[in-house]
Amino acid sequence: MIQIDDKLLSEDLFSEHFVCDLSACKGACCVEGDAGAPLLEDEIDKLEDNLSEIMPFLNEQGKAAITKAGAFVVDVDGEYVTPLVKGKECAYATFDENGIAKCGIEQAHRAGKSDFLKPVSCHLYPIRVHQGKYHEALNYHRWPICAPACECGSKLKVKVFRFLKEAIIRAYGAEFYEKLEQAERLKSEI
Repeated sequence: MIQIDDKLLSEDLFSEHFVCDLSACKGACCVEGDAGAPLLEDEIDKLEDNLSEIMPFLNEQGKAAITKAGAFVVDVDGEYVTPLVKGKECAYATFDENGIAKCGIEQAHRAGKSDFLKPVSCHLYPIRVHQGKYHEALNYHRWPICAPACECGSKLKVKVFRFLKEAIIRAYGAEFYEKLEQAERLKSEI
């Protein structure tokens, strides 16, 4: 682990490669798993405030799941997450003509209808954040459905943290991202 400020970072963020390859995985991270996307407490308000602008971007199954469960649910661990459609995909997932999952929240934002981009947990993926008592841990989450992203990242020689530059800056600021770049440079000099 590497410590930067009050964050503990998996060394895999600096050594492993990753670039999403949606044509290969079809956005499986929006469909697979046993719970919806984790939500921060302040994201719940943003989601609820923008829900009427987001709903037109969703498919009928997603709208029905949200109408039934609400904009968010509490999972078995007591954490806020997005609702699912029949225990499968995120209720905010939509599918394009090629069957690729897209985020309806992000689509509403890109269309200028919503000021909420998408949950930071989705934006940071494959980083999973764990809040400990004294530190926040940023871990690289390995999942077989992301094998095409690992292959693509290896071909392009893009490290995990560099692929997630925009998301890391959104979550932690530009100064923190620059510290990651410095840590990577120091690591390569050793």
